[in-house]
Amino acid sequence: MTQVHHHELSGVIEFTPPKHGDHRGFFSEVFKQSVLDAEGVEARWVQDNQSFSAQPGTVRGLHLQAPPFAQAKLIRVLRGAIFDVAVDIRRGSPTYGKWVGVELSAEKWNQLLIPVGYAHGFMTLVPDCEILYKVSARYAPDEEMAIRWDDPDLAIAWPDVGVEPVLSGKDAVAPSFAEFNTPFFYQG
Repeated sequence: MTQVHHHELSGVIEFTPPKHGDHRGFFSEVFKQSVLDAEGVEARWVQDNQSFSAQPGTVRGLHLQAPPFAQAKLIRVLRGAIFDVAVDIRRGSPTYGKWVGVELSAEKWNQLLIPVGYAHGFMTLVPDCEILYKVSARYAPDEEMAIRWDDPDLAIAWPDVGVEPVLSGKDAVAPSFAEFNTPFFYQG
């Protein structure tokens, strides 16, 4: 049976599916819609994305897409380990600007659901990380938004992996949380 852990932020859920092994290897149902349905997850998955980061300390995020292309994400690590972060960006939410971080790894076999209305980012903890994630809307570059990953107002406790963070040019110049105009509103 899949283990389910609800984090402090509404809708952020960690799933750890069972892994059945024997002398040949293992088998696991890594995605099962009925498990998400039982938790009230309404996302309809339309695309799988895969990323690879060679260096530890690689940061991707904090990213999101504006409506009507807002994305829920279901993140899973195929190889390596990451510190995965969700930030509540729903104006009026009691947890607006709060974040949760979870170590996801191929070894732990866990996954993190990031609902619509959250910014998402991660940092690689080891070399050669491969991440697979489902999204609930297609990539829409004109609706892409970002928030600075190390914004002091968010005060995300990123791990110290002993190297300078590796960023894309776009992430290095992302606006601060104070400058960010969220398109999401808390529905209570």
